[in-house]
Amino acid sequence: MRLATWNVNSIRSRQDRVLAWLDRSDIDVLAMQETKCKDEQFPFEAFEAAGYEVAHFGFSQWNGVAIASRIGLDDVEIGFPDQPGFDKDAGESLLSTPVVEARAIAATCGGVRVWSLYVPNGRALDDPHYTYKLEWLAALRNAGSKWLSENPNAQIALVGDWNIAPTDLDVWSPEFFEGKTHTSAPERDAFEAMTADGFTDVMRPFHPGPGVYTYWDYTQLRFPRKEGMRIDYILGSPELSARVTEANVDREERKGKGASDHAPVLAVLAD
Repeated sequence: MRLATWNVNSIRSRQDRVLAWLDRSDIDVLAMQETKCKDEQFPFEAFEAAGYEVAHFGFSQWNGVAIASRIGLDDVEIGFPDQPGFDKDAGESLLSTPVVEARAIAATCGGVRVWSLYVPNGRALDDPHYTYKLEWLAALRNAGSKWLSENPNAQIALVGDWNIAPTDLDVWSPEFFEGKTHTSAPERDAFEAMTADGFTDVMRPFHPGPGVYTYWDYTQLRFPRKEGMRIDYILGSPELSARVTEANVDREERKGKGASDHAPVLAVLAD
């Protein structure tokens, strides 16, 4: 099984590019984030013509998550238990009247429970969105811990844009990110908590060193200057992680006109 995740940064703008990559890379299951469209705007027919079923969850031009699979798409689930919401107009009481955003969708594909996740950005350490991010991650941890306690042998993949660089190896300059989101101690602690509960960053064993990034800002020539971050991950349950024989970032997909600012992350699972 070839499982991938990709923040496509607008599926309508990058439909042809994504479909070409699926074919070229022989992908079985692709989790997508930031599709930036309503359900009725997603190009289902184009994916179906390529042999993929798609489950999508989106409200507007913001957020949006999807799973495309050519090996089955069963038991689709929107959102995880107790997923918090965010109301930008609620001020300090932003979580008291939550609006659950299009940030999580799951489906069972070829026996694997795949979650496509778009973790909130956080924006700034003193922004209400940062509190929202930490609460969102805490709820996800609770859900993941429960899934594993109920079935330690479960095949679960928590994949997507986590908006966290868990170590200094995962950013081009720790000094540049000091005092900013994505690298703060609470965010890193939240990511570490997921791995402490049994989920594994499946790519780290294959690429333990620095310089392996999945995101490069469009500004300041970040990509050609190799100034990126690794914030897109495939976290596998113990049983799933044991099946991983290969994991990579396809940096080539960040190149060229019309590229997303993220590159796809791919893991190969043994049968």
